[in-house]
Amino acid sequence: MRGSIAGIEDGIIGTAQFRPSYHGLLLELIDYLYASLVVAPLVVCYWRGTWNLMGEYIYPSDLTTSLVVSLAIGIVGHIVFNIFQATLRQYLNADRHRIAYYLGSRLYTVIYGVVCVNGWRGGWQLIDLYTTHDVLYVVLITLGCLFILACLKGVRNVMGTPFLIINDSRREYFDVPTYFKLTGSKDPGLYVLDCMFSVLVIGSLVVFVWRGLWVLLDLKLFPEDHGTSAWASIIIGYGVTGVTFSLQPLMRWTCDRLTGFWRVVVADLFLFFSFIGTINVWRGIWQALDTYFLPDDPLLSNWITHGAALLLLILLNCSNSVLVRGVYIDAEEPAGQCVVFPVYYIRLFFQKERKKKQRRLFDALERADLNSTGGVLQDKKHHHSLQTSAQPPAQQKEQQKEAHQHHIAADQNHQVIRNLEAVPLTIIDDPKSNGDHSSQPTRK
Repeated sequence: MRGSIAGIEDGIIGTAQFRPSYHGLLLELIDYLYASLVVAPLVVCYWRGTWNLMGEYIYPSDLTTSLVVSLAIGIVGHIVFNIFQATLRQYLNADRHRIAYYLGSRLYTVIYGVVCVNGWRGGWQLIDLYTTHDVLYVVLITLGCLFILACLKGVRNVMGTPFLIINDSRREYFDVPTYFKLTGSKDPGLYVLDCMFSVLVIGSLVVFVWRGLWVLLDLKLFPEDHGTSAWASIIIGYGVTGVTFSLQPLMRWTCDRLTGFWRVVVADLFLFFSFIGTINVWRGIWQALDTYFLPDDPLLSNWITHGAALLLLILLNCSNSVLVRGVYIDAEEPAGQCVVFPVYYIRLFFQKERKKKQRRLFDALERADLNSTGGVLQDKKHHHSLQTSAQPPAQQKEQQKEAHQHHIAADQNHQVIRNLEAVPLTIIDDPKSNGDHSSQPTRK
């Protein structure tokens, strides 16, 4: 899955992960609906528009040259963005130059999005150009590539929206995880090789798997009627998506009780089932746009879907959902978290509000603690003066009672502050899109 939930899921659900509240379940449902009905269609619109525009403007009269150029743009662009991610983080820092960061980061998404689409378009259509569409051949190639991905523990990299939302997190905006998780500062040579392996091997296998299943649907799902085929894919896709989200608690419970090889196998089977939903949603929306959205003016249709979708995603703060970047390892998260999809949007908003409230409460209790401590010290001083002054016994007793109450209040404030300090104030400060990376497919 282009997007891991390592480091996110525990924070979101916390100790209530097996006793979710109705409020939490409602927010989770809203996130799923938002990912499926808002983010996924916008991402598909962007990819469809950009894909077709590349065909219009990159050597439109020479298909082979057009595809080779697209593939070169994709490969070189991916490797460059992989290698220079640390440099981008250093110079586009939101804490130091907020405006420069915002403009630079969105320009990064615009350029990287075109790179991703070109890489997929070039590889995908070159395969179409030089291979047959025989069903048996397509099935064997697809299964072979899927098997290699499984051996490399990389099946999750075929995943995409609606099973993830990549929020535009300031902290991880430019992060592109590689397969071996090397860093350029320690061994630049090996890091470059790691980047190349991630792009050329894992990326190519993912394209083969996506293309294989897409072509099979083209061949077998109402091939004579594009409109009916599109609607059939949409129905199948959203049906599988709904079932997958519903099965997530059961699969998490199962993976919590499995270890080693069998946990990876079960997780991969579940992720592949969700992938069937993903590719049907993508194909259905894509083909419906081709069939119904300005079919008599395809250039305008492509520009609208490209520009409007990207603009809306930027405004919704999840534009990085259009990027296909990074490599993630199957079942790298602990226990059942390996089958939890990184779909967090509305819940992040409530988490941030909760963080603010906790911080305000913490500050108020600290002030109250200081006041109580001051009162205790003052009472002690006053109590000492009582011992040397001639006051009625009843008045001395009343003042001692007030001092005792100050002590109790101070102890209570200390205890509340200790409890707050023991609980993290944030659920996810900046969700590591732990992802940030959606495996956005493309079409033939």
